[in-house]
Amino acid sequence: MEFADLQDLAGGKTIVSGARTPWFVLNSPELGKPFADFYESCKNTGVLDRKTKELLMTVLACVFRCPYCLEEHIKGALEAGASKEEITEALLIAAVKGAGTQLAWKKDLYTKYLT
Repeated sequence: MEFADLQDLAGGKTIVSGARTPWFVLNSPELGKPFADFYESCKNTGVLDRKTKELLMTVLACVFRCPYCLEEHIKGALEAGASKEEITEALLIAAVKGAGTQLAWKKDLYTKYLT
């Protein structure tokens, strides 16, 4: 797995810096390694090419609001050959989807209390 530098929030020390082993694998290998293996399998196998997967993961990183993931998948998309325009469109799709879900769930409460 490739991760941006992660900081230990309690102590401020770098746990992973340019390494390929995530902190959760180092600190809980019995739980972390199966997840890391699953992640790698999804990332590296299947019918979708790497660029498509990186663009999808870029959108998901936005929707799930993970800045570490977003940075990693923007870099991954660039490495996989995505253009600036393709990444920009993916980011805008994420923004539209995020706004759409916000509007959808608010409608029920708006209708219930304000109409």
